[in-house]
Amino acid sequence: MMMGELWSHLGSTMGSLMFVYAICKQFLPYQFQGYFEKYFSKLVSFAYPYVQITFDEFTGERMKRSEAYSAIKTYLSDKSSASAKRLKADVVTDGQSVVLSMDYNEEVTDEFQGVKVWWSAKKTPPRTQRISWFGDDDDKKYYKLTVHKRHRELITQSYITHVVREGKAIATKIRQRKLYSNNPSQNWYGYRRSKWSNVAFEHPATFDTLAMNAKLKEEIKNDLIKFSHGKDYYSRIGKAWKRGYLLYGPPGTGKSSMIAAMANLLDFDVYDLELTAVKENAELRRLLLDTSNKSIVVIEDIDCSLDLTGQREKTKKEKGSNEEEVDPVAKKVKEEEKKESKVTLSGLLNCIDGLWSACGVERIIVFTTNHVEKLDPALTRRGRMDKHIEMSYCCFDAFKVLANNYLEIESHSLFGEIERLLGETEITPADVAENLMPKSDYDKEETCLERLIEALKDAKEQAVKKAEEEARVKAEKEEKEKQQSEKEEKEKEQSVEPVKEVKENGVVAKEVKEDGVAAMEVKENGVSH
Repeated sequence: MMMGELWSHLGSTMGSLMFVYAICKQFLPYQFQGYFEKYFSKLVSFAYPYVQITFDEFTGERMKRSEAYSAIKTYLSDKSSASAKRLKADVVTDGQSVVLSMDYNEEVTDEFQGVKVWWSAKKTPPRTQRISWFGDDDDKKYYKLTVHKRHRELITQSYITHVVREGKAIATKIRQRKLYSNNPSQNWYGYRRSKWSNVAFEHPATFDTLAMNAKLKEEIKNDLIKFSHGKDYYSRIGKAWKRGYLLYGPPGTGKSSMIAAMANLLDFDVYDLELTAVKENAELRRLLLDTSNKSIVVIEDIDCSLDLTGQREKTKKEKGSNEEEVDPVAKKVKEEEKKESKVTLSGLLNCIDGLWSACGVERIIVFTTNHVEKLDPALTRRGRMDKHIEMSYCCFDAFKVLANNYLEIESHSLFGEIERLLGETEITPADVAENLMPKSDYDKEETCLERLIEALKDAKEQAVKKAEEEARVKAEKEEKEKQQSEKEEKEKEQSVEPVKEVKENGVVAKEVKEDGVAAMEVKENGVSH
């Protein structure tokens, strides 16, 4: 009976304390709530022997998602599916795998070296209430770990490290590689605060299917593999673990396929960065901070992107200056769309090679261009673009790869003629591939090869005609310039007639006629009159 009364009093006391706590949280001014929570926690700690550790979703003033939070979420997925009553499901890996995680305000248990711990998922609403169409877009999300205080040392020194390591390993095993594209900044603050949109990366290109010089292909593969194993090396030499590649050459030479092959070789995600959608340098930094490790950041056709070439074209005058917008809202939207990006060359360089470049490891940066000569030398120097790769016209090595890809043949009697024509003609791998691709079920290998030979002959003939036309235009231009020069010389000679000298009585007189006006210059004893 005495024990029952004791528990009854204890329950009544705890209930009273919780009631007081709830009333104070509700009605105390915000300025005093911090003090109240501080002393209330001290009071509770005398009777509550547990330690709580919080892992927030975002770190660094919400600039970057916490890796620990993501790893814990992955680690707890198995525990959640086994014991949690309310679960959330995400589909990954080609839509065939489902990853389960516990819903908010759920709790699961784990055990480490005989010590029992409790995990719970939490979220708290913002202090300032506002109307939102997106529910929990401003909620603070976190995981809370609870453990008895006598096991503090084991948990902080060993268990948390174990959880993060295991979570990352599981994520690597189940993850689906993705292709990302940056969103305009006005879309960063809606549902899920997404700076990047993504789709599954399923490009089939590999170095085995890449049509290019065999020696250069092997050199690039070795360079990439060496980079991927270079964590300790880059740390020792004091450089950020990143590498830059500049891919340049005519359209259709396989620059995009090269990027896909690089991603497939290293098992990296790809971030396609559209600079024209980035309004300023600060936005560019935030975007790059939100990229993952083990990724390739791509800026395609950089010679066409913003003021990054040193030879920016003048901005076109806005059309329709005398047109009036009836709808001011529509006018405002159009003005926002027409705003030019203020990303500068120095801002881009600081992100890829400055202090901000160290915020992320094992990262590759790739620029592509059709006109390498237009790029600013500060952008292409070694240390920023470490390796320059020319994606040139189709050679015989590249043709053999394409023939194997499209026709599944390694040799043919027509290969000799094709090799000769490729040595005399400039044609892109894309054009070669198009001619090798069977157009119907009745097309045989020989049909496709003969079609390629005809295309090569036509390209050669067109190249000869183009060269002759260019030579003719050049000769006409030189002849025109020569005639113009002779005409100008003749006009100059006619404008100044030869000087006539007349000597009379020791006096030298010169008659000069300039521009049709006669003048007499008389020189006596060295003095002109």
